[in-house]
Amino acid sequence: MRRILILLGLLVLLWISWRQVDDAAPGDGDADTAAVLHRGNGAEPETLDPQIARSDSSGAILRDLYEGLTRLGPDGQVIAGAASSWDVSADGRIYTFHLRPEARWSNGDPLTAHDYVFSMRRLVDPETAAAFAFFLSPLINAPEIIAGDRPAADLAVIALDEHTLEIRLRAPTPYLPGVLTHPANFPVHRPSLSRHGRAFTRPGNLVSNGAYVLSEAVTGSHYSLEKNRKYWDAENTAIAKVVYHQIVNQNAELARFRAGELDITYTVPNNQFALAAENYPDQLKVSPQLTTYYYGFNLRRAPFAGQRGLRRALSMVVDRRLLVGSILTAGQEPAYGWVPPGVANYTAIEPEWAGWTMAQRLAEARRLYRAAGYSAARPLKIEIRYNSADIHRNIAVAIASIWNETLGVQASQLNVEFQVLLQDMRNGNADVFRSSWIADYDDAYTFLEILRTDAAANFVGYANPDYDNLLGQAAATPDADQRRVLLQQAEAIMLEDQPLMPIYFYVNKRMVGSRVEGWQSNSLNIHYSQDLSLAAPDAAD
Repeated sequence: MRRILILLGLLVLLWISWRQVDDAAPGDGDADTAAVLHRGNGAEPETLDPQIARSDSSGAILRDLYEGLTRLGPDGQVIAGAASSWDVSADGRIYTFHLRPEARWSNGDPLTAHDYVFSMRRLVDPETAAAFAFFLSPLINAPEIIAGDRPAADLAVIALDEHTLEIRLRAPTPYLPGVLTHPANFPVHRPSLSRHGRAFTRPGNLVSNGAYVLSEAVTGSHYSLEKNRKYWDAENTAIAKVVYHQIVNQNAELARFRAGELDITYTVPNNQFALAAENYPDQLKVSPQLTTYYYGFNLRRAPFAGQRGLRRALSMVVDRRLLVGSILTAGQEPAYGWVPPGVANYTAIEPEWAGWTMAQRLAEARRLYRAAGYSAARPLKIEIRYNSADIHRNIAVAIASIWNETLGVQASQLNVEFQVLLQDMRNGNADVFRSSWIADYDDAYTFLEILRTDAAANFVGYANPDYDNLLGQAAATPDADQRRVLLQQAEAIMLEDQPLMPIYFYVNKRMVGSRVEGWQSNSLNIHYSQDLSLAAPDAAD
């Protein structure tokens, strides 16, 4: 009873604090701040090098600084970027992009097809060690280059002239224009890279071709971007300055939004979602997102190497619906399959046991656990590693408790910084790790490809020749229906092997201030600052 009274007291205090904070617009009484868009951006970006960056926080900034051949419109659909148009050959294997003659780098240098050739070849070059090199695997010679068997100069991307780029593919790849919106395919200014080396990403050194240029970078605090006056569409870029604030603590980020210091949050903490919906119904933006939250099992070492049954047992006992209902509050969907629902030209699937009763799942999980050599006398001892955030800690505690209560597993939890977690994932230093995969384009292949044996983002170390073969067949199949069947067969094999444990499918949830205009929710959760504008102070009141 005493615990209940304390909890009620805390809820009352939290409610009072929400009612007392004014709904101020950023910059109230501050003319300079009022002309600036302030965006929350989560964890610290690991780099602003387009070919090396892999985090969501890096990608958000890079999409403002650079422009690919294509980009995404406010609704998430692929539209023209630095290329004004493109043609596709009758067999779907040759794409010809026509660059805008007026396109320039931020220092005034002409933007040419040669810049894209250089950067795409840099992406697949093993010396770059790019996590997303596999994005270009559909190109002729790309797999051999990535494997180190051919030079990067052999990549089938050719500058026909200064403003015409040709890309030749091993098989029809209808999602190629979507792939090219990803920051990994953005151009790099060759003279700056040659002059400064990896330091080319610093303010004053970084020359970009997008709507903004980098003016300030304060590690652990913020990144400031100024309007790029040389950008081909600068006259239609309404916001003169954007500041990305790196705020790991989600509650702190929301507090800054409520205090008028942010226009857009990176997310909304689950523990305050209901209060946000109650107090800011018009500013809370929620929509489906093509992202899967999962736990990865390290297949490179014991106890999970060669132990498919053990991995399935751990996954079977986790009641995702109960987990989502008790910890998450924003409409997230429980995930038993890997590819989220809503992906274009795909029907989401689940393992057969997802439809069993919990009693059936527990019985089979306990049988598999014993078959793997574990028991009450010899319990499985593992560590769950996750990055700093209340939601990740809460899920880790809940899953460790479920595993212990149902199977007797002893699972400790280790909280590390995001960059440390990424390094641990790459190096195989964690037994079980928390992660998520965000769709880079609207196609099932973006989820399934990362689990190919040689994929750089295959952090679990999964290897199944049958899975790889089906992905290869799908990549070479132009018929959409046949391709979908092949991809579903591949996903079914992977779910049977359970190299990772899907937990839930995301929803987009952000706070967007009333003075922000032009916002459209989309399933990729990508929003370029150049597509937004700020209402005049009196219009936002």
